[in-house]
Amino acid sequence: MDVTSPVIVNEIRAALVRSFAPVSLDVLDDSARHAGHAGARAGGHFRVALVSTAFAGRSALERHRMVYRALEPLMGHGIHALNISARAPETASRPAI
Repeated sequence: MDVTSPVIVNEIRAALVRSFAPVSLDVLDDSARHAGHAGARAGGHFRVALVSTAFAGRSALERHRMVYRALEPLMGHGIHALNISARAPETASRPAI
């Protein structure tokens, strides 16, 4: 299977929906921008933006750890790199840092 295929995007989306029941969720396959990158053989490059009540009161580090935990089975087996924007609904309208 091509690790940058829509199948991986769907797997990422499904894992995040199961774990966080997000209010909003965007998953972008950014692998084409990293073609030829040696580590990309272990998976693609993805951007994830999600808003969920599960992130309320959590620090940025905690939110990232939560997302990595939810996607752990895909890390190195579909995902090589992950750009995460994880926010609670009350902070979603503020600019990301």
